[in-house]
Amino acid sequence: MDQIIIHVDMDAFYASVEMRDNPALRGKPLIIGSKPTERGVVATCNYEARKYGIHSAMNIKEAYRLCPSGIYLHPNFEKYKAVSAQLNDIWNTYASASERISLDEAYLDVTDQAVNWEGARRIGRLIKQRVLDEVGLTCSVGVAYSKTAAKMASEEKKPDGYFEIRTPEDFVNLIIDRDVKVLYTVGEKTAEKLHYFGINTVRDIQLRGDDIVKLLGKHGRWLSQIAYGIDKRKVEPYRPEDAKSIGRELTFQADVTDFEFLKDVLFLLSLSVENRTRRVGLYGGGVSLKITYANMKGLTRSRLVPACDSAVTIYKESVRMLDRIEKRPVRLIGTSIYNLSGDSVRQLSFDDFLTEGNSGERQKLLDELQQKYHLDFAGNLEKIYHGETLHRTVEYMRKHL
Repeated sequence: MDQIIIHVDMDAFYASVEMRDNPALRGKPLIIGSKPTERGVVATCNYEARKYGIHSAMNIKEAYRLCPSGIYLHPNFEKYKAVSAQLNDIWNTYASASERISLDEAYLDVTDQAVNWEGARRIGRLIKQRVLDEVGLTCSVGVAYSKTAAKMASEEKKPDGYFEIRTPEDFVNLIIDRDVKVLYTVGEKTAEKLHYFGINTVRDIQLRGDDIVKLLGKHGRWLSQIAYGIDKRKVEPYRPEDAKSIGRELTFQADVTDFEFLKDVLFLLSLSVENRTRRVGLYGGGVSLKITYANMKGLTRSRLVPACDSAVTIYKESVRMLDRIEKRPVRLIGTSIYNLSGDSVRQLSFDDFLTEGNSGERQKLLDELQQKYHLDFAGNLEKIYHGETLHRTVEYMRKHL
């Protein structure tokens, strides 16, 4: 026996947390994301809403068209993070390695703890029961020989499901005549491309492995392997430094043409990036600016910088890039740092000396922002780092230009 892996996936996580905390929401279509009058997408929805055809990442206007009687709520990420911490405490009890995929999903290596498949089944059942008893939520658990198979197993009996896939043969027998979209990493666009060339099922992938590689390259080789149930990846505990970037972006409720206002928004976004970066003790070697124009055309610009984690540096570099792009109505703006490193010994930039030495420039920018928009950050700045508060603050600023 090489390994036994459990994949735990919470059922409609955000929506389930809200229904747990407000029982009056149960039994009604609940959509978490933006409000119908706002721009945005569905973050998740409960199973009652899914009956209307609503799904994650759907445009909120389309969701409202399908279900005008639904209840639409903004997500409360701080609450979801707190629940996620409880879940991880439970899951990690049973694993020698835990790979968290998101707030509500993780792979667990239980090979040593389980010893055999009967032990793995016992652990899977224990996890489900403890999550229900201690957190008040249901989850779906897949137990399998590989990560791909474990994820497939957790999807098989949702919601509140349990399923096992013990061998590659069991995996193949389960999915061989299903649509290619059943395979992990096959999204809508990849599926469309495969369907166009007559590759519709997992069996077709097996029969036309060479064609798949020609079509999709490295991704095609991966699909050719997992179509036979071959996946030898290990559970890799998440490390913050493995992230490719740390960023923050914001979609405006109405397109913005005032680029000086965009600079003010960039400072708030830079403060949020600084906060997240310092929480995990990382530094960035580059700054990126992301823009989406009103016509949905997007662009990104990047600049290498001396290793930094300061909002002032992030802000100044973002503004330099903003000054060089075409001035057209903007729908979305974001900034991020990349080339992340955990090194604490580094060469400081000039901006670092300003912000780390006496934080004078950072405070000056904050004071100017407060004065300009009649804001009060005293004791409230931490709240700005939370998504909903940031959105409300920016919309307030836009209306008080």
